[in-house]
Order: sequence, then C-alpha cells, then structure tokens
Amino acid sequence: MLESVHSVATEFDPAICWQAINARDRRFDGRFFAGVITTKVYCRPICPIPLRKPENIKWFLSAASAQAQGFRPCRRCRPHTSPGTPAWHGTVAVVARALRLIDEGALEHGNIEDLAEHVGLGARHLRRLFDEHLGVAPIQIANARRLRFARQLLNDTGLSVNQVALCAGFRSIRHFNHSIRSSFGQSPSALRKAESGSDPFKANDELCLRLPFRPPLDWPAMLRFFKEHSTSGIESVDGNCYRRTIQLGDASGLIEVAADTNHSRLVLRLRLSSAGSLMQIVDRIRRMFDLSADPRQISSQLGRDRRLRPLLAAHPGLRMPGAWDVFEIAVLAALNQRLTQGMGNVAAVRLVRAFGKPFESSIAGLTHLFPLPEALAEADLTSIGIKPTTAQTIRALAVCFRDETVKPISSKGIASLLARICAITNEATSQYIGMRACGDPDLFPDADLGVRRMLGDGCQPISRLETQRTAEKWRPWGAYAAMYLWIAAKRARRMSSASLRTRIAEC
Repeated sequence: MLESVHSVATEFDPAICWQAINARDRRFDGRFFAGVITTKVYCRPICPIPLRKPENIKWFLSAASAQAQGFRPCRRCRPHTSPGTPAWHGTVAVVARALRLIDEGALEHGNIEDLAEHVGLGARHLRRLFDEHLGVAPIQIANARRLRFARQLLNDTGLSVNQVALCAGFRSIRHFNHSIRSSFGQSPSALRKAESGSDPFKANDELCLRLPFRPPLDWPAMLRFFKEHSTSGIESVDGNCYRRTIQLGDASGLIEVAADTNHSRLVLRLRLSSAGSLMQIVDRIRRMFDLSADPRQISSQLGRDRRLRPLLAAHPGLRMPGAWDVFEIAVLAALNQRLTQGMGNVAAVRLVRAFGKPFESSIAGLTHLFPLPEALAEADLTSIGIKPTTAQTIRALAVCFRDETVKPISSKGIASLLARICAITNEATSQYIGMRACGDPDLFPDADLGVRRMLGDGCQPISRLETQRTAEKWRPWGAYAAMYLWIAAKRARRMSSASLRTRIAEC
C-alpha cells in the first residue's frame, strides 16, 4: 500500500498524468514519463518545454521502458537522471544524500572534500557523479542556491550588503560581490536599487521576507486548521497571524506568518539566534504553507466531483497544511492529533512542558521548543499521564529519528520513511504524516476513519476498498480532496451540535 501511494499508477490514466504535467509539480518528478510520438523524445513531468497535444503523448512508468520503445531523452529535462530511474538508483546513496547535505548547508561550512567524505566517496568521483547525473558540480548547486536567496534578501529586506552575504552563506564580501556581478551583471547595491519595490521592509530587530504564491489561497481555512491542531507552548494563532517557536541545528527563534492583503504573498517575520540556517528555515516554511501548489489545476480536477464542487466554491485555494518538522508531527500523530480529530491535545501540551526546552519570548503563550528526539528516546512519558503503549510508540519514533534511520532524502526515501513509521505506529498515522510532512499531493488517507465516515453517511465508515475506488477519480490531488472532506466533517459536526442544542431547548 505504501509503495502504491508514491507512484501515479501501474497502468496510466492519461487524465491524471496530464493534470500533473500541466501543474509542473516537482512532487511528481520520476513517477512517470511522457513520450512525444511525433519527435520520439520523452520528458519528465517538470520539463520546461510545454506539451501541446494529448493525442501525441505516450505514457511510461520508467525511462527504461521509454528507451526500449525507441524514445530518446529530452536534452532540457534529462529524464534519464530523474528520481526513480536506473541512473538515480545507482546514486541514491551518494548523489541524493549529497544533495540533501547541500540543502542542509554542508558546503556553507565545509568543502567538497568534506562532503565527499560524508557520503563515502573521493571528491573527484563525487564531482564525476554530479556531472554525469545532474550536469553541474556540487559547488555550482550550492552557489546557485545562495544566489537565489541573496537576491531575495536584497529585494525584501533592509539588511546591509554584508549582512545579506552572511545570511546567504557567502564566506567573504568579495566572493559575494563577484558572484552577484557574474550572475546578474550588476553589483549588489545596484541590483537592490533597480529591483526594490515601493514598499521595502525596514531593518529592525526582526527579519522580514515576502513569500509569493499562486492565487487564490484560503488563508482563513489554513489558520483554522493550524489553530485546531496547535500545541500550546510552541504554537499560537491570533487573528490573521500564525506564530511558533522553531529550532534547526544551532538556530532557534520565533516565526510569524501573515497574509499580505494587497499582494499574492505571505509576510514572514523571523527572530533568530543565528542566521546560519536561514535558507533551510525559509524552505521549510514554504513547504509548511504549501506555497508551491497550483490551486487552479487542483480545483479543475476536483471540481468534476459533485460532492466536492460546493466546497471548492466556498473555499477557493484551499491548501494542504504542512508541518515544521517530521519528528514533531509524527509524535503529535501518535498522540491522536490527526486530520479529523479534535482541538487542544492535552497530552501534547504536557509533553512539551515536561521535556521541551524552555524558550524566552515576548509573545504570550510561546514558552518552549518542541522536544528533540534525544530528549524523548529514553524519557519516562508515563509519568506525565501518557498511556504505556503510546509512550512506547513515541520512544521508538524518537530512537529512529535520533539515529537518522528515517530521514527522507528522495522520493524513494519518503517511501522508506513512511514504511518505517507505519511499522512503528499504523497506516493511518503514516498517511497523515505523508500528507503533512512529506507533501505528497496524491496521498489520500483511506485508512482514516473520519474520512471514511464522510464518504459514507457521516456515521458509518465505508470500507477501505470502497474508499480507494472513490478516491481514484481525485488523483493526483487526493490530499487536497481529503482536506475538503475534513471541512465537510467539521461543518456536519457543527450542524449536529446545533440541532442537538435546539432539541434540548425545545424539551
């Protein structure tokens, strides 16, 4: 079951594949390939060259099957090196892990030799693998990542050029200036002057960034979800704003995310103890609020279902709320804080207060950082009222995350992560984590009883098989369909409560 949710289909449904192609969603990369019959070229779902005629497209499960039928790889998207292909399988333990380490800042504080040592290769061999399968050197990937982020800091903040260079991970101002000039043809100061808008954020005791998204976005629904699944002490939702404490490596601090009412973007404010992990923090926040989604493509597919159509009209731009940390959401799910379950998990609050690190904050209610795996691996959780079976599950999760045996590093790594979590908890929990922490848009939680009840009469859940058959028509956006069903469940509970109160008043 877990493997099936990470592939589009064994036999392709062209409509599903076409939706994914049009969305250019990287979460489908490597799951299938499109061959153009007229040119005999096959591409990845994320290829920048648009496909115009569905009747000229042939779908393949793997790059090998496309090549076996006489199709050659596209030179733009290089499908023979995408995740899941034989070329990728041959480097999943090296290139994929090296990319993850680069994203985590391995080349910000080390060199290519250190990176190669971490993945168990020589530096020359690692460079050769990157050139063969990705077409660029590791240092080029790290530098491009730094440049994109530096440009955003120049445009969005009032930080000095020196501060921007530091936050973006450049080792010296000379290297920073040279890189900006080489890539954009202007000095950092000239680039800022040419591209800064009329409403730049001013530098003060906090850092502010703008996070654009494709409109529409149902921000009120997003905030309601986070509020109903929040954990006091580390999260709060107040009015138009989401706030929480965060920790990543040596950096800890506060984030505040609010909608910009005049533009299609969120405004992110951060107060951090260290700016060294700023890029990784911003990437996590973008995933947390699902800012890469294309709501028009999603609603176009889901709108074909009469059951979902009224919900789509009432909540345009609904997103899949993500999670700050995989371990955190796994622990909360183990404590029964799931998609269709209630507010204010008391056990989670006790766990945070007992084992989380205290955090000084000027914002009321934010008092702790969420406990790290090291703090929970050997903790006596029954002492704070957690049931022994649940305590054992949480400790098992903590051991796995502490020993880094469940960290997702690729599409295959995500499947492995969910399989390990499923073995420790259950399938409903692993599906919930797959939706929120791994961002799988095609994962429908057919093991969740609340979702199955909504597909039935609202009281009795339908079978898993019936649920899977019903959800098939929502692919590849099953996770978003589940969110709409969750909203329907909330509405049904409110109506039921109102009806009960009316009957009591009449009596």
